[in-house]
Amino acid sequence: MEIIAPWREWDIKSREEEIEYAEAHNIPLKINRETNYSKDKNVWHLSHEGLDLEDPANEPMYSKEGFLELGVAPEQAPDKPTYVTIHFEQGVPTAVDGKEMKPLAIVEKLNELGGANGIGLLDIVENRLVGMKSRGVYETPGGAILYKAHELLEMITLDRETSHYKKLVSQKFGELVYNGLWFTPLREALSAFVDKTQETVTGDVKLKLYKGNIINAGITSPYTLYDENIASFGEDGGTYNQADSAGFINLFGLSIKVKALLDAQRGNN
Repeated sequence: MEIIAPWREWDIKSREEEIEYAEAHNIPLKINRETNYSKDKNVWHLSHEGLDLEDPANEPMYSKEGFLELGVAPEQAPDKPTYVTIHFEQGVPTAVDGKEMKPLAIVEKLNELGGANGIGLLDIVENRLVGMKSRGVYETPGGAILYKAHELLEMITLDRETSHYKKLVSQKFGELVYNGLWFTPLREALSAFVDKTQETVTGDVKLKLYKGNIINAGITSPYTLYDENIASFGEDGGTYNQADSAGFINLFGLSIKVKALLDAQRGNN
């Protein structure tokens, strides 16, 4: 698809000249010279760049009129928390507060709830593909809620090795998507791995939204790997023998112990 990009193809060289062109041709703008941030907006997020944000030393003025669009600054959020419960089926969100919804409706609903509570603000200096660093402020209220809820559900439904390895995979997956490499064999292979990990990521996550914070308020799943009898500090009914820890500690630390002994011998010589 051909992309018409005036900044690259015409003689426009700055945001100021863009505004002048729009004004000269009666093109309506939602901005002025003071709120002339570079913004990219879709249903998932809104990014802000430029003006005072170009200096990482400057604090984002979240309360500034014309800056935030998807929500409010945390200090402007209600003093009373909002609770929301999200249901997942094999890693995919399917319902909010017991009401089944399609993915788009879920994101829109969580954008509304999250935005009202100052959720999903991110101030970051990115490492761009071309090598430069770029500072941007992002609004992602619904996305932040979904990521947190999914992370909490995986916490009780994925085994240790899968959970730890998936975090490594997520770093590479994120790089591929960021760099526009979605249609590649590696991305497809990583997606197959992720799909496999999601087979048991089913359940409900209750969250408390309060002044920019997403707080865990309860997780349940029919596939939970958390056993209260084993994890309890009370009497566990014989499922876990505390005395076993002594042998485990000796074996787990054996390589460290051997190295220390050999280092000591070499030092004596």
